[in-house]
Amino acid sequence: MWTESPLVRDAGAAVLTGLAVAVVLRFWEEVANRALLEQKLCRKLVHITVGLVYLLMWPLFSSDDVFAPFLAPLIIEINIIKVTVIGLGVVKDEGVVKSMTRHGDYRELLKGPLYYACAITLTTIVFWRTSPISIAVICNLCAGDGVADISGRRFGQVKLPHNPGKSYAGSIAMFMAGFYASVLYMWYLNIFGFVDKSWAMVGAFGVISLAAAVESLPISTRLDDNLTVPLVSVLVGALVF
Repeated sequence: MWTESPLVRDAGAAVLTGLAVAVVLRFWEEVANRALLEQKLCRKLVHITVGLVYLLMWPLFSSDDVFAPFLAPLIIEINIIKVTVIGLGVVKDEGVVKSMTRHGDYRELLKGPLYYACAITLTTIVFWRTSPISIAVICNLCAGDGVADISGRRFGQVKLPHNPGKSYAGSIAMFMAGFYASVLYMWYLNIFGFVDKSWAMVGAFGVISLAAAVESLPISTRLDDNLTVPLVSVLVGALVF
């Protein structure tokens, strides 16, 4: 049986993961090309869905963790190359630019989208699915930060006193989305025996999501959220887990 070989199984799982993520990316590129949604909204929906779909595929990989952490992010690594060459102007792709950038400038791909992909790749390789830190990083980065922007734009009339560029609605939404997504993925990965499931871990996820709302601090105007959110999630996660 092909599944008896961890390398073959993990290679197959990497292909399936790549197909799933590629379908999600292609879907949002088409939405952006057809102008079916506002560009900024489309960008954040890419931000939310890509990482969460990617995380959903982790149980496909073998229990032998020698190859899996390196093969799993293959599609993300391919996209790192893709956004880099497009961001440098070597290749043109309006669908990617419209679905992943804030203002439609291809050079923006070398910032947030590139940091996002690198953060997910490094998290996978370093922590993989047996560490709740990987859940916290990806869920706060994808669900938390993504929902924060959407909620802040629509319901963020009341701004934070320490950062007028951010709102109470956005910060609360970030905490709630990151926290709930983390708990749901804890439950999901626990089904397959990869992580424990406990109220203590739920509380730890709450602490990390609260800390990850550092994007509401003035420092977020100087550092990209795609850097600060994963970094804070890792540092706090190392303390609470």
